[in-house]
Amino acid sequence: MKIHKEGYTSLFFTLLFVAGISLLINIIWPVQTLWHTITYVALGLLFLIILQFFRSPKRKTELNDNHVICPADGKVVVIEKTHEGEYLQDERIQVSIFMSPVNVHVNRYPVSGTVNYYKYHPGKYLVAWHPKSSTDNERTTVVLQHPTRGPVLVRQIAGALARRIVCYSKEGEEVVQGSEMGFIKFGSRVDVFLPLDARINVNIGDMVKGGRTVLASFK
Repeated sequence: MKIHKEGYTSLFFTLLFVAGISLLINIIWPVQTLWHTITYVALGLLFLIILQFFRSPKRKTELNDNHVICPADGKVVVIEKTHEGEYLQDERIQVSIFMSPVNVHVNRYPVSGTVNYYKYHPGKYLVAWHPKSSTDNERTTVVLQHPTRGPVLVRQIAGALARRIVCYSKEGEEVVQGSEMGFIKFGSRVDVFLPLDARINVNIGDMVKGGRTVLASFK
């Protein structure tokens, strides 16, 4: 299992915590008991939970300029017409994917193109499915200029547990559909804003895979 580079620091400190608690228990209570075994198992499970959170499975995306590929693993929680007021300033179809702590948290570019806009917004930590999380939570906004279909906006949103959003986008760079856009730690959400005439290929409640599921198709 490949571990994402964003997890190295967290895993190091988790391992120190597990080792420290185990050592402290053995110093204070040197005689091994059932409670020692239970504690070791609990600490081991804690490390495995953190470890699986930072897994980064290899994904091969079938490139297609007419498709919008899902940017994240998780569950589709929003499909609605909305006004995007930060950059596009027009009506769009918003599709949102909620990532629980057990999902892979690598975020991927839904289309190929040029990064026209990038901005980080500090903010609150409302639960990721809250209606105002798109505008009130800590988030990043990235606008990709598709070669023929115009701009597609992608927004990474922190959730109640997420405390760090990582985004690799830089204005002016060319990006490839399915390549890594960033990472969000411990539960979060990704919104995609598409043209009104896009054909949505998923439904609310669907479980999707980043870099694989075709979220929508351009007209």
